[in-house]
Amino acid sequence: MVVVDQNSPIPYYVQVKEALRQRIQQGEWMRGDQLPVDLELCQMFGVSRTVIRQALNELVNEGLVIRRKGKGTFVAEPKIGESLVQKLTGFYQDMVDRGHAPVSRVLKQEATPASPLVAAFLEIAPGTPVIEIERVRFVQDEPIVLVTTYMPQVLCPELLNEDLTHQSLYAYLERRYNLVTVRGHRTLEAVPANEYEANLLQVKRGAPLILLDSVSYLEDGTPLEYYHALHRGDRSKFEVELLRIREQGRVREVMGGEVMDLPPSNSSKRDLPHR
Repeated sequence: MVVVDQNSPIPYYVQVKEALRQRIQQGEWMRGDQLPVDLELCQMFGVSRTVIRQALNELVNEGLVIRRKGKGTFVAEPKIGESLVQKLTGFYQDMVDRGHAPVSRVLKQEATPASPLVAAFLEIAPGTPVIEIERVRFVQDEPIVLVTTYMPQVLCPELLNEDLTHQSLYAYLERRYNLVTVRGHRTLEAVPANEYEANLLQVKRGAPLILLDSVSYLEDGTPLEYYHALHRGDRSKFEVELLRIREQGRVREVMGGEVMDLPPSNSSKRDLPHR
């Protein structure tokens, strides 16, 4: 029995959580392995079932384990990382750089009039022909993201006939049309999966998804692409890079492509937004 330290100021459930985390990280339980049932864990740590449940819930929230109703608790598959800012190589190249072989199932690839929303993102008139591509992106035979892409048809007319199952869209655009994105703007939020999205991503309806909206621009400022991507919350994580730039006595911080002016370092006051 691994008894928790009753004299420690660290709560019991935290001690249990860290002990379980250490065992997983050391390889005692591998990804996909089932952990002992709650009663066994109670006996193992000498704590109540409430403590065990709280520790497991914390690990679930961190994405380290998953709980399957009626089956038990299992070590989760590691989340697949993708760069949120700085890199504009796209999902395909991000996955290749991490040693994965991504595959796309194309659900739709057709010309359609731009809706007012899409037109606003692409800075074109509503009704302008755009190429709409809807794909489910797979990594290791598992659906990870459902993405819908819109591009002005005039910029890449032959894209309608291109097979995107095993290739990068960005690489094709650069090779065929010399179109290269140099900057982008992305927004991120959490949303529940509807029935359609849940079926395609093989998750339960209402499961958490990470919604990523993005507009990419060419060097002359022309919007090339707007996409709407839904990433599985249990299998995805995003990396953010921060840069600090000093200009003539002031500090500017760049995050997610946006620049924020910070007070001088000798300032004794910080202006924070009301919450």
